[in-house]
Amino acid sequence: MPQFACSYPILHSPPLHTMRKLHCLCIIVVVALAVSFPVAATTSVGLPGFREAPAFRNGRECPKTVWSSLDKNSHNPSIIHIAMTLDVTYLRGSIAGVFSVLQHASCPENIVFHFIATQRRSDLRRVITTTFPYLSFHLYHFDVNVVKGKISYSIRRALDQPLNYARIYLADLLPSGVRRIIYFDSDLIVVDDVAKLWNINLGKRVLGAPEYCHANLTTYFTPKFWSNPVFATSFRGRGPCYFNTGVMVIDLWKWREGRFTEKLEHWMRIQKRYRIYELGSLPPFLLVFAGDVEGVEHRWNQHGLGGDNLEGLCRALHPGPVSLLHWSGKGKPWLRLDSRKPCPLDSLWAPYDLFRHSSLFSDS
Repeated sequence: MPQFACSYPILHSPPLHTMRKLHCLCIIVVVALAVSFPVAATTSVGLPGFREAPAFRNGRECPKTVWSSLDKNSHNPSIIHIAMTLDVTYLRGSIAGVFSVLQHASCPENIVFHFIATQRRSDLRRVITTTFPYLSFHLYHFDVNVVKGKISYSIRRALDQPLNYARIYLADLLPSGVRRIIYFDSDLIVVDDVAKLWNINLGKRVLGAPEYCHANLTTYFTPKFWSNPVFATSFRGRGPCYFNTGVMVIDLWKWREGRFTEKLEHWMRIQKRYRIYELGSLPPFLLVFAGDVEGVEHRWNQHGLGGDNLEGLCRALHPGPVSLLHWSGKGKPWLRLDSRKPCPLDSLWAPYDLFRHSSLFSDS
């Protein structure tokens, strides 16, 4: 908190009652400033501090099961696997996302989280353990050198971060015993039982996600892409639709069998040479999967609540039921809430925020 001092002129001492009024006024000013500039609590390692979440337990109808990463080739459909990335910038959003999943899950003890980070893994592990003491999770290291030479700049710096590309390498990072995974971005909350999303039938598809076929797919690629006859025919015969990669259900066994990581990297290399798109890791997914995605109900990705990628203006919900709220785009709810300039829908994110501010007053 900023330090302020109250002083009085020493040449002409004011009357006693005037000094008392000035002293009271000074106290009011200091308190008001303290309220205006809350200090974020931090852990001993410099990461944000969070309140401990309550323990979420299975209902009687939940099967008793335990998953171990040592079971390399096992697959238990009763266990739900969720992958998310962890970094300092989005940690507050990740914590809220995990909390929302657990709070609405019918069998929370059957959920295993797979967190991916590029650095400070021991510090991040400590934060997760102290915030969710009963959580079953694994933490993996993502080597930024894997994508360092494959990333080209986009219209927003956050989209250029190596961790934004970790979703491409889930099949390499996770144990072979994980057959299916739900991938969640760090700027969303789930307000329904995630088992409903987990149990969708992918059929022969590798990937399932809500599709938006009314979107103009041409806007996601540069004129250089569409003017090249080889590139422009990439979608021929597929009936491609836009989908948001912040919420995906992926069959990792089929992914590995089809070598889809290599197919995505192929388009990343072309992007480095020809500059065919502007939006980070999204366009390669569209190029490889659009038109071959198992459609999921739109309720499972009410995306775009963070506004566009440049201004992040407030947006309303799409028509229809809601199971998942996604603040994709520039505006993030925790930043807007802290700045006291929230969008109306940010109030729906706030109840899942476990971020702990330091006390205004303390005994120390």
